[in-house]
Amino acid sequence: MRLGSDVGEMTPDEAWDKLKNDETARLIDVRTRAEWGFVGVPDVRELEQTPIFIEWSSYPDMSVNPAFAAEVKEAIGSENPGPLLFLCRSGVRSLKAAIAVTELFAQSGKSVACVNVLEGFEGDVDASGHRGSQNGWKARGLAWRQS
Repeated sequence: MRLGSDVGEMTPDEAWDKLKNDETARLIDVRTRAEWGFVGVPDVRELEQTPIFIEWSSYPDMSVNPAFAAEVKEAIGSENPGPLLFLCRSGVRSLKAAIAVTELFAQSGKSVACVNVLEGFEGDVDASGHRGSQNGWKARGLAWRQS
């Protein structure tokens, strides 16, 4: 599905399949260093992939990284990148991140397929106020590890 901002969206399972079947696809984890360290990270080694880790915002004040889109562009190192799949905790920050990268490429007359991974790494809050059991990368049983 495409959003009005030219950013697509897919479930974590669809993201895994995209990474598995498209060697040009890249996973960009936009969570904070604290989240990577304490919650874990997607493990896509079996797909012969390595996620790109760039904070959209920094803990503890959650100020937005003004250089985020430029850092992504530098990290992917390609004039014509394949699909870029953005992942955060629940799918909110990753949508903003995907829009920022889409806009940066558009400013230079280029198009890139940016996709927000719905549900994120931990998913929505359940009835007990906890994440990680209802939906998201981890709850769907996709590979992850402690960093």
